[in-house]
Amino acid sequence: MKRLFLAVSIAMTLFSPFQSYSQEVIVHRDVTQQEIPRNTLRAIFGMRLRKWPDGKAIRVFVFRDDAPLHVEFSKSVLHMFPYQLRRAWDRQVYSGTGQSPIEVESLEEMQRRVANTPGAIGYLSLNRSMNSPLDKAMKVIHVR
Repeated sequence: MKRLFLAVSIAMTLFSPFQSYSQEVIVHRDVTQQEIPRNTLRAIFGMRLRKWPDGKAIRVFVFRDDAPLHVEFSKSVLHMFPYQLRRAWDRQVYSGTGQSPIEVESLEEMQRRVANTPGAIGYLSLNRSMNSPLDKAMKVIHVR
């Protein structure tokens, strides 16, 4: 019985659509920061911080609220739940004081949009292919 339970638990973990992803925060190559404090990152993804220290506008790209990578990024990197981010974005949109981030549908679209948008920030899975020509147009920024 214990072996069956263990086998089922392992199978659910390996084949679960909600598998754990390791993420990296990516920015357009023109962003000068090499690292960023977690609170600053939360302000950026919460759409409260709109400009980089050099004055360039920040363009935020995210996956849809129910995407496993977005859920994991919100919880493990931002230390927030996705619904908390959505609530903050909706409050700003409905009050007329801000806007929501730009939503992307795939890892490839995230790479392309961040690589081609000055001041952009987003996130990707560490499990992605590292051979994309777009990798030269963006960089990974360390979260501290």
